[in-house]
Amino acid sequence: MNRCIMIEPVTRIEGHAKITIEVDETGAVSSARFHVTEFRGFEKICEGRPFQEMPGLMARVCGICPVSHVLASSKAGDMLLGVEIPRAAEKQRRLVNYAQVLQSHALSFFHLSAPDLLLGFDSPAPKRNIFGLLAEDQDFARRGIRLRQFGQRIIETAGGKRIHPGWSGPGGVSRQFTTAQRDEILSWIPEVLESINAALGRLKSLLDSFPEELEHIGNFPSLFLATVNDEGGLEYYDGTIRIVDSAGNCIAEHLDPTRYSTFLGEASEDYSYMKFPFYRPFGYPQGHYRVGPLARLNVARFAGTSLADRELREFKQRGEGAVCRSFHYHLARLIEMLHCAERIEELMADRDLFDDTIQAKASLNRREGIGSCEAPRGTLFHHYWVDKNGLMTKADLLIATAQNNHAMNASVEQTARRFLKPLEESNDFEEGMLNRVEAAIRCYDPCLSCSTHALGRMPLVIEIVKGGAVVGRLTRSRA
Repeated sequence: MNRCIMIEPVTRIEGHAKITIEVDETGAVSSARFHVTEFRGFEKICEGRPFQEMPGLMARVCGICPVSHVLASSKAGDMLLGVEIPRAAEKQRRLVNYAQVLQSHALSFFHLSAPDLLLGFDSPAPKRNIFGLLAEDQDFARRGIRLRQFGQRIIETAGGKRIHPGWSGPGGVSRQFTTAQRDEILSWIPEVLESINAALGRLKSLLDSFPEELEHIGNFPSLFLATVNDEGGLEYYDGTIRIVDSAGNCIAEHLDPTRYSTFLGEASEDYSYMKFPFYRPFGYPQGHYRVGPLARLNVARFAGTSLADRELREFKQRGEGAVCRSFHYHLARLIEMLHCAERIEELMADRDLFDDTIQAKASLNRREGIGSCEAPRGTLFHHYWVDKNGLMTKADLLIATAQNNHAMNASVEQTARRFLKPLEESNDFEEGMLNRVEAAIRCYDPCLSCSTHALGRMPLVIEIVKGGAVVGRLTRSRA
């Protein structure tokens, strides 16, 4: 009989979602979908509030990457004021964004994905988590914890607190950076570089162990979109948009992010609260694209730091044109962590960072402001409209995870079709098969509620549906 397999919630991601898989009478997968089941409504919460409050409010969108929302919101505020912020403020924003990318990637790789990669996709579910990783390789797990601590410490040092820092706002920042803070950060650098290089070596040695996963967990052609600097290099804070196709051909470049709505559209589907953005000239769904670490490394011509450039050249050899295997998101995150660590070290020698001019003074000069930056998961846009008193009348937030929505759905379906094979004796599926479907989502490290992580043995519900009615249910309780 036909069955609907439901994985709810998807584990080891940020937020709440489910996967439904339709299976025909022969046991073959006929379709699969990724559903985002929560609605938060931040765009409506903004309305009626002073635009100066937006960075502090928008930081609450995400508990893992709040800096991205603070920066995109601050840049939208800069545009409303019509100012160019002081160089010291810009350097601080860059520093804290590098730190955020590093700590978020450390969380994704070491805590959420490494249990699959190091312990095995078929390892027992109660062991397949950060605690099982600690028991198996304490030094490796500790390095991941320390790397995240390093990034969070920079955020706390510059921004005032590790989560939801509100030090940046329209016109600049509120805290001057000091030489004492510099000295503390520099003391971490040798350990940080050693740990990232160790993780890179470990992952590259493991990749050949997963030939099936590499080829069939999210391996398909798509567009890739990211921010680059004037020379086409890796960029996180400011720059223009560049888009390449799966063959590595440049489709568009030098696109102004403040005009994002002219080249990006947003579609919707009735099974998800999350939008489906697309590249307008190609239409929907043909114009679907990927963002985030994999996209940034595909789009950038170079990294601009010595160690990351070496890794990027090697990375680009893994594809014919662009690297299209979503499994390589994991490798891309580690290369970006290396780049961020190098950039952080460079900034510690930048005299502009320590200047005491950190705020541009101005009042409202425009009624519309747009800010963008590269968040850990991809390109982020904040678009604000205000009235003559500076009160928000409308907001549009184009979140990075939403831009990967089509790709995540395609990855889930491709993975399910490849790996879900019913057992002959029971017509059920092994837990490791379902874990691979979840792993397709973990490649993208989606930020759904932007506030929580699920660790350990989470509830799993599989419902068997016949004629629209549930005729059987299998449950797995929380450990």
